[in-house]
Amino acid sequence: MKKFIAIIVLALTLTATVNAQDKMMKTKATSVTLEQTKGEFTQKALTLSEGDYIFEIANHNVGKQVGFVLVPKGKDASNPENHIKTAYVTKAVENNTTETSKVTTLTKGEYIYFCPLNETPQYTLTVE
Repeated sequence: MKKFIAIIVLALTLTATVNAQDKMMKTKATSVTLEQTKGEFTQKALTLSEGDYIFEIANHNVGKQVGFVLVPKGKDASNPENHIKTAYVTKAVENNTTETSKVTTLTKGEYIYFCPLNETPQYTLTVE
């Protein structure tokens, strides 16, 4: 019985450690807020440094759900296989609300971002 209790305590300790490390990783990510209005993002271009980011997408009275797609520049943006899936918002952004993506690691290069639901143009995100 003592061995069983020791195993449970060890498992709980490991779970707490993993959860703490997960939380630390999330807090190291920089938040990037992007706002959408009808048919466009208000930020027409972005320049960021290499690193981890969480995209926060705000729907400012678009009147329907919006989303966020990030693709390396030069890749076919219409093909979902080229999308950076971690940059997707975790659920569609309802009118006058905000949603976030998962942590997304960006390396040097150029990317494009757009919303297929709000049918925005494609904008450039540059990572230096």
